[in-house]
Amino acid sequence: QVQLVESGGGLVQTGGSLRISCTASGRTFSSYAMGWFRQAPGKEREFVAAINWSGGNTYYADSVKGRFTISRDNAKNTVYLQMSSLKPDDTAIYYCAGSEIFYSDYDATYDYWGQGTQVTVSS
Repeated sequence: QVQLVESGGGLVQTGGSLRISCTASGRTFSSYAMGWFRQAPGKEREFVAAINWSGGNTYYADSVKGRFTISRDNAKNTVYLQMSSLKPDDTAIYYCAGSEIFYSDYDATYDYWGQGTQVTVSS
């Protein structure tokens, strides 16, 4: 079992930057692909970014490509999402997720989920 805990969310102005983190318990974090998803009020959960076990491969939603960067530090059991040029449309609860199989933009791929961290971008 893996437990995921997100942190670093908050309120930021349009155009600002924020880094959120997700720390995993367990000794096998380095074997999991990791992803970030988000859910805005009244909307379905959507894919944001994903990274393979080594950090050598990443994948982004078109809506965040060029603005967000996913990375991981396996020594710290942590995955990060660096967000820049933030827009009000980025306001959502951000969830990290872990997959024992592979990284993808499909949420059913993921086996473990965190509780989420709120990111609010003011206009």
